[in-house]
Amino acid sequence: MVRGRDACWEHCVLVDATRQKVRCNYCHREFSGGVYRMKFHLAQIKNKDIVPCTEVPADVRDQIQSILSTPKKQKNPKKTKVDRAAAANGEQNSSSASGGFHPNHGSSGQNGSTCPSLLFPRPSPSGQHAVDDGQKQKQDDADKKIAVFFFHNSIPFSAAKSMYYQEMVNAIADCGVGYKAPSYEKLRSTLLEKVKGDIHDCYKIYRDEWKETGCTILCDTWSDGRTKSIVVFSVSCPKGTLFLKSVDVSGHEDDGSYLFELLERVLLEVGVENVVQVITNSTASYVYAGSRLMAKYSSLFWSPCASHCIDKMLEDIGKQEWVATVLEEAKSITRYIYSNAWTLNMMRKFTGGRELLRPRISRFVTNFLTLRSIVVQEDNLKHMFSHTEWLSSICSKRPDAQAMKSLLYLDRFWKYAHEAVSISEPLVKILRIVDGDMPAMGYIYEGIERAKAAIKAYYKGSEHNYMPIWELIDRRWNMQIHTYIHAAAAFLNPSIFYHPNFKFDVRMRNGFQEAMLKMATTDRDKTEITKEHPIYVNAQGALGTAFAIIGRTLNAPGDWWAGYGYEIPTLQRAAIRILSQPCSSHWCGWNWSTFESLHTKKRNRMELEKFNDLVFVHCNLWLQAVCQSRDGKCKPIIFDEIDVSSEWPTESESSAPVLDDSWLDNMPLECRGSP
Repeated sequence: MVRGRDACWEHCVLVDATRQKVRCNYCHREFSGGVYRMKFHLAQIKNKDIVPCTEVPADVRDQIQSILSTPKKQKNPKKTKVDRAAAANGEQNSSSASGGFHPNHGSSGQNGSTCPSLLFPRPSPSGQHAVDDGQKQKQDDADKKIAVFFFHNSIPFSAAKSMYYQEMVNAIADCGVGYKAPSYEKLRSTLLEKVKGDIHDCYKIYRDEWKETGCTILCDTWSDGRTKSIVVFSVSCPKGTLFLKSVDVSGHEDDGSYLFELLERVLLEVGVENVVQVITNSTASYVYAGSRLMAKYSSLFWSPCASHCIDKMLEDIGKQEWVATVLEEAKSITRYIYSNAWTLNMMRKFTGGRELLRPRISRFVTNFLTLRSIVVQEDNLKHMFSHTEWLSSICSKRPDAQAMKSLLYLDRFWKYAHEAVSISEPLVKILRIVDGDMPAMGYIYEGIERAKAAIKAYYKGSEHNYMPIWELIDRRWNMQIHTYIHAAAAFLNPSIFYHPNFKFDVRMRNGFQEAMLKMATTDRDKTEITKEHPIYVNAQGALGTAFAIIGRTLNAPGDWWAGYGYEIPTLQRAAIRILSQPCSSHWCGWNWSTFESLHTKKRNRMELEKFNDLVFVHCNLWLQAVCQSRDGKCKPIIFDEIDVSSEWPTESESSAPVLDDSWLDNMPLECRGSP
């Protein structure tokens, strides 16, 4: 019998038959394991390492959930001896020699009950249909009630993607009929306090983690370009990121001394002994503040945001005349296609549903990723503009359509497009690695070297071609990003240090030495690290066992040290604390209108405290959702497997704005304070 085509194939495509790798048509994420795992992805059901799809339409999600919830038809089992006896008895219309059939009211093991169906009749098909129809009617009514609540209160549809959405529905269902939803008063008072308390409990767990892995203070800044400037502070470690607070620094954003004092207060709040690194932007005032912090607290590292600096590298490359030309031409292609619904739908048909635009990433990354998408879809775009369906349309006769077609068949455009993608993609890969709160510290130094090598290889060693790009990279890298901690992290990353092609770099060695001087706060620590250093270099003892060798590339660097560095505990502690840190502070995607509202409108003290509580709860719940979306796992990074076309952390939904502060009005008398 030929097996029917699975309905899920309408929503995904097979990209690698050998590995059974399939790609989602909506978010374009790829999974190994075939269509079965894709169903959980589309149904938005977390299963092992499967990430729920954030772009799947609701009707498709419901369809796949229905498929998963429907039990498979059981194959006809082999008849048991009792079944055969009963059948024979029916045919002969007589009893056996033992005096007839005696039903067994217990279980018959693996084959289930052997009780005659006459004693335990199955529901009739018509009755079952009535039950199913009634249940479906209830579900439809519940769906409509939820939809009405969304529509009436102008709740963004993206709220349905929240991990807390289904959790809420499940909790209500567990309470059963008669559950009464919390009141307006309860939401803004006792429940807000309870959830805030839960987050503080989580804060205590994180503090215990900081003692082992250390943490990084992230300082993210925003300005309206006029008078308002806000700083958001959060703390990141491998377990996740915790929002601390936002501060209005309007009028002081260029005052290095003021920023130093502000950063110092946050540092003392988190605990100097816990903090390995502080990340800020690279403006002069923050560089000054960071330098003063390191001078006062000798064990502390200050670093500029790596993703911001690499984005600046791409911006510098994008300003090269020939690159700027091809990027502008690529924009004209996307502007034309996305400005007409019929043309856009036709493009999606020819590209298999793949988009050309990546709008939620920073401007220069988006420009290069869009150009890359056009290069990947070169054949499909040319086919579209030469297809009879296009040629016979009214659109094809217009001057702008003719101009687009001419551009898509222009050899010069494709030559420069391929070149621009080839020299930018190595940097885009690094940006993809550091774009998030995952510990990427052990990879950025090597990543820059790999990027430069890839660009040199593309130009076949021609200095005339690759040196101008190298100079742009080195200017940002040497002046803004490169610090001792990045070099030390590369030195301590076993997947890099023990790689057969690894070459000792003087800057890396010196960076390691300087970093160890900062990490070793006592003379005893310095002595121990000096003794332990050769053991790591020569992979002696536990570091050279078969499991440790396999784990160099299979384990995240910090996990590798935790598992195999126990014979050199002082260097182990320093390595874990360095390798457990992120490189970027710009991944959070804060909704700045929330903080602007918090710091703009005048409120009395108690109202301000309550609104601060809501923002604190809101931001931390959003960060917890981000952490859970990656299952809290730290995974090793393999450069050759980085897929820049997959979804980036900064592309995920930003935290929703907390704009409605009407709930602060008419606070109970015992809650109101004096202005």
